[in-house]
Amino acid sequence: MLQDKKELVKNKADLKKNSLTVLQRRYLKKDENGNVIESVEDLLYRVAKNIAQADKIYDKSADIASLTKEFYLAMSSLDFLPNSPTLMNAGRNLQQLSACFVLPIDDSMDSIFETLKNTALIHKSGGGTGFSFSKLRPNKDMVKTTSGVSSGPVSFMQVFNAATEAIKQGGTRRGANMGILRIDHPDILEFIVCKDKNDSLNNFNISVAVTKEFMDALENNEDYNLYNPRNGEITGKLNAKAVFYKIVDQAWKNGEPGIVFIDKINDKNPTPEIGVIESTNPCGEQPLLSYESCNLGSINLGHFAKDGMVNWEKLEKMVKTAVHFLDNVIDMNNYPIKKIGEVTRSNRKIGLGVMGWADLLLYLGVSYGSQESLSLAEKLMGFIQSKSHEASQELAVKRGSFQNFKKSIYANGSPMRNATSTTIAPTGTIGIIASASGGIEPLFALVYKRAQCLDNEEMYEVNQYFEKIAKEKGFYSTELMDKIAKKGSIAEFKEIPDEVRKIFVTSHDITPEDHIKMQAAFQKFTDNAVSKTVNLPNSATKEDVKKVYIISYKTGCKGVTVYRDGSRDVQVLNLANNKEEPAQIKEVKPRARPVKTTGFTFLMHTGCGKMYVTVNEDDRGVFEVFTQRGKSGGCTSSQAEAISRLISLALRSGVNQNVIINQLKGIRCPVPILAEGGVILSCADAVAKALEAYNREKMSPELFRQTAPASSFYETQKHYTSDSSVNLTGACPQCPECGEMLTFAEGCACCRCCGYSRCF
Repeated sequence: MLQDKKELVKNKADLKKNSLTVLQRRYLKKDENGNVIESVEDLLYRVAKNIAQADKIYDKSADIASLTKEFYLAMSSLDFLPNSPTLMNAGRNLQQLSACFVLPIDDSMDSIFETLKNTALIHKSGGGTGFSFSKLRPNKDMVKTTSGVSSGPVSFMQVFNAATEAIKQGGTRRGANMGILRIDHPDILEFIVCKDKNDSLNNFNISVAVTKEFMDALENNEDYNLYNPRNGEITGKLNAKAVFYKIVDQAWKNGEPGIVFIDKINDKNPTPEIGVIESTNPCGEQPLLSYESCNLGSINLGHFAKDGMVNWEKLEKMVKTAVHFLDNVIDMNNYPIKKIGEVTRSNRKIGLGVMGWADLLLYLGVSYGSQESLSLAEKLMGFIQSKSHEASQELAVKRGSFQNFKKSIYANGSPMRNATSTTIAPTGTIGIIASASGGIEPLFALVYKRAQCLDNEEMYEVNQYFEKIAKEKGFYSTELMDKIAKKGSIAEFKEIPDEVRKIFVTSHDITPEDHIKMQAAFQKFTDNAVSKTVNLPNSATKEDVKKVYIISYKTGCKGVTVYRDGSRDVQVLNLANNKEEPAQIKEVKPRARPVKTTGFTFLMHTGCGKMYVTVNEDDRGVFEVFTQRGKSGGCTSSQAEAISRLISLALRSGVNQNVIINQLKGIRCPVPILAEGGVILSCADAVAKALEAYNREKMSPELFRQTAPASSFYETQKHYTSDSSVNLTGACPQCPECGEMLTFAEGCACCRCCGYSRCF
């Protein structure tokens, strides 16, 4: 029997410097002046003792001291760690222990702002939230109560984003959200590009909920239906391939949106009679019903290798300890909203996962992505799932099945304490604490810097096992390590033995297909879902992204996220830069113009008259822009020509056209004009909108025709519009015919030089 705390905490956690930094900054108790007043061992004891107390609910004579010891040793050995809120809050006043929640958003202001209030409470308590915005009526749809029109789901996402920005989670965690929209929502195209700018909706991850109907249409190159959630009526059709390519394009550009296969998720919904799953938690691994929360924890697989094999006996014991721990968390949790507590306890979902998978493969001498690694993944996760179900059944015998058991998929089988028991989470911060590779991800690099962790404080990370092998085999040197730090991968270093390069692979050494195969191998034996990012090199193509999505669907994954290295301004993991050698400004030379280019010419209606904008491309994409102002010369035409020359120079020098569009769009002149398709604010604004029109045309001519208004402010040979327009100000610019200044009289603008006139 445990005598006292002092005896137990002699079992100290073997923590690295980075682990201590994270714990001190985020987890350990502090006084009013911000001074740490708790040791790591105190924290682990606090958590273990608090979670063990739940046993008294079911057995007044339970040996809490022995259970506290069991939980403490599991954590102090770093064999198992629960999710961050449990480590932070168990045994403290807040006592909010869940990491992830899903809240409903129905199509009413009452529901939207009730959910916004609940979101604030959850974020304040340290949790993250997931939402489906799919029930909200589309942009410009009728609002009967006010005779107005709806602003659509994306506008309300911006409201939630702003609220999240204003809330700091208990001084430890910034709020995170998942925003999901069904692929068949009328606003899906707006949603797909809502994070086109890296600084927009920066408190949201976004994912498209892809349906079987859509995937079937994609396979057959057909259109699919859009449904108005207000009444369920079909409002239009889109070409599945065109929409799919738009998702691919955005994901290639900056990693978002991700995809969740919502029908596959609901096929595995353990309580379909209770409700339909519409959303997941912020990282996508935990599908939940509305008002459900989930408690996650991960086993550190790197600690379960013995003599070149998996220590199955030790792993089985740890699985059962972890399931017991996580089930107790449900009872000890102080839920931020009463209904969340009720729904969570009625299903008792837990999510036991793993971290250190890449570490385990290194210790076993197995190359990540090899067939041997895929077979081992299935065997290992199958073992964990089986043993976690056994543990849940054992608890059900002692404590009873979860409340909705008779309405679940388990109703005709053995009693079950938890509706789900396994989840693969990303384990970002607890992975640092345990010095373990994240989740089931491969190593990002063997030497790298971890940025944007802990309020932008950079951390230097080195794979210690690689360093050990390098010294044992005699190829270690400071110079070589510096080179690897800049490169990340050792694949090209011939001075390193082949057998070492074969085993120590990093994420960019692995093909997209092998990334997905690994995710699918774990998903096969995971109750909930698997969080995994398919990390692609910067050179990856859109075709690579397309393959990832298709393979993930066909291999049974419930969702997928891709990230192309360097496609965002900031990323958490970065290959090391040599600060002693300041970066040199590299001269960029615009690529040469080919003899032949292809493109479109758009007729844009501006306040200065008609302007023809030609957008051409070469084999690498958009290449140049020309503008022609009818018969006009003068200052306006020369400025338009200057704009087009500078745009062309930027495009030929590799500047992303969306950056150019964002710079030009919205510039106003004294004579904005209202065409039937929208407002043209200036000639510069017209050029930006011509570029946008070109992008839509290239995305898919069919989709362009379906999404462009019947009348618009531009014309092409394929898309004819009327010439109606209305000047908004009455100010007089230059004559579009000869360039002289116009005069305004009796409702008309007239040119005294050439006789041009226009009445408004």
